[in-house]
Amino acid sequence: MGVRSVGIYTLGCKVSQYESSAIGEEFSRRGVKVRPFSEVCDAYVINTCTVTAESDRKSRQIIRRAISKNPAAVVAVVGCYTQRAPSEVAQIEGVDIILGTADKLSVVDRVLSAARGRTEISVSDLSGTPFEPMHIESAPRTRAYVKIEDGCEAKCTYCAISAARGPVRSKPRDEVIREVESLYRRGTREIVLTGIETGSYGADFEEKYTLADLVLELDKRGSCERLRLGSLAPELVGREFIEKVAGTKILVPHFHLSLQSGSTAVLRRMKRRYTAERAYENILRIKEYMPSSQFTADLMVGFPGETREEFAVTCDFVRRVRFLDAHVFAYSRREGTPAAYYEGQVDEAEKHERSRELISLVASVRDGVLSDIVARGEPLRCIAERVLGGVALAHSDEFCEVRAEVPPISVGDMFFALPVSHKDGIITAKFTEKI
Repeated sequence: MGVRSVGIYTLGCKVSQYESSAIGEEFSRRGVKVRPFSEVCDAYVINTCTVTAESDRKSRQIIRRAISKNPAAVVAVVGCYTQRAPSEVAQIEGVDIILGTADKLSVVDRVLSAARGRTEISVSDLSGTPFEPMHIESAPRTRAYVKIEDGCEAKCTYCAISAARGPVRSKPRDEVIREVESLYRRGTREIVLTGIETGSYGADFEEKYTLADLVLELDKRGSCERLRLGSLAPELVGREFIEKVAGTKILVPHFHLSLQSGSTAVLRRMKRRYTAERAYENILRIKEYMPSSQFTADLMVGFPGETREEFAVTCDFVRRVRFLDAHVFAYSRREGTPAAYYEGQVDEAEKHERSRELISLVASVRDGVLSDIVARGEPLRCIAERVLGGVALAHSDEFCEVRAEVPPISVGDMFFALPVSHKDGIITAKFTEKI
């Protein structure tokens, strides 16, 4: 009977979400209905992550869930976990197709022509892999992600992603512009440029062309209405970057930093390419050029050797920067990475206690930031992401969550709203005008 329906499950970062969207679009184009993963489908695609041991465990759990849901289904597993440890996935009975991180889109052809009763493994050598062309030509949406780069060359001591994704590979700028403008023509109000190391965009080009140059070109062409950047390494948003992009009309004043720690001593053990002092200087410079900027971050606790004093330094960093929010997670030992063999592995209970403390601190700092925004009394530009019973739920340019009573508007409409109060991380605002 063939494959008439497919369920897709994504673990991990925005890049993986983008890739899964492209896979879903291709299945739809080929006449296969993309259905909720929880339903019984003819095929399942699991796009895995390997950033932590918990990611590996969750990937295996989801694979087994799909097999249990329909033992007769074609089960394809792709992504970072399969690239790093294909043999572990192959041991799960019922998996038919295993692909790494290169040529993920080929999973559609392989699923449609899959032969039952055998496991097909294809994991690429990523050392010379060109950028994989993936394009999303979907219906209008409020926000869309455009993958502009794959791979990472940072070689951080805790991370398995560089081995799973390979070196930096940038999408040609003409393809990026074409994809952004196509989405904009179809009604997408906000574009998020994303990658494994977004700030390294263009590093592999023969000509000098950086992420800042791309932002400038998109702005000059009027390629979109609102542009947001994915995770950025703190060292890549220095003076040259902010001086170039600060005057653009489309770039929103929100920056998500892959910070990891506010302690220089910890960052050095991680082999990150910046110090806490340099990260702080770059943040202050962005605030100088774009005063309304808000910052979010990824923060790791419990890295091997992290003392209570070093953890306190990170907490102080959070207070000084005044992050709008942060993704806090505990260090996870990854076999094959240098940090897995470091002395001074932090006790699991202590890691979770530090995580709890930092999450609480971030929430407290966020409350202070939101109080200042309300007190400032300046309208926020928002995009309606949901409209329920005359109330719009939205995100502002600064990435603040906003709730506002509105006149008849639709999802995707832009409007100004005046902040009135905040609670539980959400600003309640008064609608002023539609844009």
